[in-house]
Amino acid sequence: MKSKMPFPLSKEKSFYESLNDWIGDTLYDDLTEKGFECRDEQIFMAFQIEQALKEKQVLFAEAGVGTGKTIAYLLPAIAYARYTGRPALISCADETLIDQLVKEDGDIKKVGEALDLDIDVRLAKARDQYLCLKRLEETGDTSSEEYIEWIEDSLPEFVHGNASLQSISPYGERSDFPDLSDEQWKTVNFHPIQQCAACDVRNRCGQTIHRNHYREAVEIIICSHDFYMEHIWTKESRKRQGQLPLLPEVSMIVFDEGHLLEYSAQRALTYEVQNSTLLNLLERIMVDGIREHTLQLMERLIDTHEAFFTMLVAFAEATDNERKALEKTPELLEIGKEAVRISTELLEEFVFEGELFIIPEYDLKMVEEYLDQYIYSMELFTSQNDAVDWLEDRKGEATLVIMPRLVTDILKEKLFSSKTPIVFSSATLSVGKDFSYLAEGLGIQDFISFSVDSPFDYEEVMKVYATDVTVEEKAARALELLADGEQTLILFKSEKSMNRFKEQVPAVWQDRIAFEGDRELSSLVRDFQQKQVPVLCSYHLWEGLDIPQDALTRVIIYDLPLPPSDPLFDAKRKQAEDPYREVDVPFMLLRLRQGAGRLIRTSEDSGTIHLFLDDNDQKMKAEIEGIFPVDIQTIK
Repeated sequence: MKSKMPFPLSKEKSFYESLNDWIGDTLYDDLTEKGFECRDEQIFMAFQIEQALKEKQVLFAEAGVGTGKTIAYLLPAIAYARYTGRPALISCADETLIDQLVKEDGDIKKVGEALDLDIDVRLAKARDQYLCLKRLEETGDTSSEEYIEWIEDSLPEFVHGNASLQSISPYGERSDFPDLSDEQWKTVNFHPIQQCAACDVRNRCGQTIHRNHYREAVEIIICSHDFYMEHIWTKESRKRQGQLPLLPEVSMIVFDEGHLLEYSAQRALTYEVQNSTLLNLLERIMVDGIREHTLQLMERLIDTHEAFFTMLVAFAEATDNERKALEKTPELLEIGKEAVRISTELLEEFVFEGELFIIPEYDLKMVEEYLDQYIYSMELFTSQNDAVDWLEDRKGEATLVIMPRLVTDILKEKLFSSKTPIVFSSATLSVGKDFSYLAEGLGIQDFISFSVDSPFDYEEVMKVYATDVTVEEKAARALELLADGEQTLILFKSEKSMNRFKEQVPAVWQDRIAFEGDRELSSLVRDFQQKQVPVLCSYHLWEGLDIPQDALTRVIIYDLPLPPSDPLFDAKRKQAEDPYREVDVPFMLLRLRQGAGRLIRTSEDSGTIHLFLDDNDQKMKAEIEGIFPVDIQTIK
């Protein structure tokens, strides 16, 4: 059902002419009268989005910090959704940024109140952001940890069947459990091997209830880039299986922090094979009464799979990279093909096992689905194609990651060939006003673009210091700066770098520093903004973090955010004529500009940025100096 238009339509004017008039009246007059700041850059951006809607084009909207980008895209999105009768989609870089967008003192809430608009906003979070009742039960059966009992006690009554299903309401988001560490959450959240379609508690599942809720949206749906990309990749296969796509059809898309979309697309398109997952799944269905031939095949597959991973680890490069390149020897490929052969034969045997009803239906369905994906992944790995693959060590768990190909062609086909208006919004979309780095990485050929600077006077409110320091000296220098108790954000290029710093922090400092991963990230951000902790360390918050005034007055760039020398970026480098200039430097500069942008968020803000530059960073000093609006002062 359509919502009421925020402005009248007439036969004398087209919708787009009326939208243009309403945007001007709203930004110049209505919001200004309610205390909002009138910003020419914001008004220009809103008019450019209106033009993109009219022409059904891709728009790169690069607008500096303080422009008011959210309001600039929110007004056209609301009007267009109400006009078309289909919701507009706002896709954010990650789940933390979603929470910031919809917080009580956020722009959406303020605009709704100022214009007396009842804005229907619904969240569509990634599946791993929801509690899984099956995994909670399984973890509770094998663990006596107190947090399991606490989660169980916090569930609504209808989950346990003690209340009518007519009284159901959304529950079970990651943000509902802020005190759980990331490691604890990963024992109870949704995992891709779970089979929701065959689950006997599906109707009481928080994820299912959330899905039904946002699919009925008429105005705004907000999701993460990762989840939107998962929707794109799985849309057709879900339809073939008689399932609804993860997201409904939308009228337009806004990619907030759109420069990160390519990396979300890459993550969504990868396939993973872990050392222990197959073993754990097969052990679940080794029940009494299973046929001897089936049991023998499972035992053969377990032995072959374990031999494959032993050899895989042996042939992985010996580096500190999170993604380790692999040497595909004939022996490794042959044992991988043998695992495929056994898995295929085992799937055929499961057809007979299913007819005997010896193995629980849910468990059998889960193993069958996993084996399908396992066979596809291993065939990609063992075939001679353009797949990019690598090995990761995730908390001691060896994981083979396979990406069929770079995402450019697939994005071009599945997303950018449509006539859906798409807006990329960020303070950093270009390199020197040139948008080709981002456009080429996403497979976008036709687009319109603009770039407007921040309205802030940076010379008055920001100082940037570059500290020449060795890698070994970084932690000590950071602790020297932190001794004054100033509200500080420290940004790291990776989780590994952050953890190395964490190991060097004295025990007496532990209560003064919050590290990403200790608890749910948005709760850590909230504590930092409320000054309950003076230091926040993160490897994700290079973009989107919005903490104004004296809650954040210093940003330390602990490492330059250079892309790693790993198989994924090496594949991009192979396609470039000058990899350093075409891949490494643009990636680093875009991310560095974002990190620096965390400091000055409003006209009331001021503070300092400290760059730690080691010997390897000195050659980039010229490029770095060009991205800051003030001169860099060097500290020896």
